[in-house]
Amino acid sequence: MRFLIVILGFLWAGQSWAAGAVVKDGGTLQVAGVTYRLDGIDAPELDQMCIDEHADAWACGVEARDQLVKLIGDRAVRCEDLGLAPYKSRHIGICTVEGEKATLNQIVVRQGFALNFKPYARGRFKDDEAGAREQKLGLWKGCFASPYEFRRGRKDGALLGDSCRPDKDQQIRAVLFPEHPVMPPGCNIKGKLAVRARVTGNVGVYHLQGCRSYPGTTEPDRWFCTEEDAQAAGFR
Repeated sequence: MRFLIVILGFLWAGQSWAAGAVVKDGGTLQVAGVTYRLDGIDAPELDQMCIDEHADAWACGVEARDQLVKLIGDRAVRCEDLGLAPYKSRHIGICTVEGEKATLNQIVVRQGFALNFKPYARGRFKDDEAGAREQKLGLWKGCFASPYEFRRGRKDGALLGDSCRPDKDQQIRAVLFPEHPVMPPGCNIKGKLAVRARVTGNVGVYHLQGCRSYPGTTEPDRWFCTEEDAQAAGFR
């Protein structure tokens, strides 16, 4: 009985409201010292670029993060912990902001800044994604590669959004997958896609400023703010 009470107490504490959530990107936040990846959705990576409705380059990954920051504001957040993510530094969570009936997971898809992520969503946010696409909200007003394909450097994958023009396909892909991606402020860890990394189930290698390899990595494919971010994206 004592053991059961302790477990129930732990679960209750893990789902209590916590102030001061730290947003890492459009689908990741830290609550009470635990980093959660929002379950069932896929939001742009912080260094991901898109095309906006005016056919201009758009730092959509930064905007997705900023939209989540605005959504939360100074309100408290509560997350249901679903366990560790494949990369152990993060947990999978269903999070709710104080005063909202819908979860953050659902709201960001509804606003068009994340996708219903198959198969993990199990169709939960399919209607929310369809509504955002129909109303041309968030990412859908422009042209973008899915975050999943961006992380794996799949430059020939399907493009999504209302502003994708077949006659400008080559130019659009050059923006979405730039040869020299711009470093987001404060994110100086270089990521390089590498076939040799796939032997260990990763997609690339990251280089810290203190590494001897850092200066020689002159054309990174990705930029990360922390080692945790790099590892969560599949880099070793």
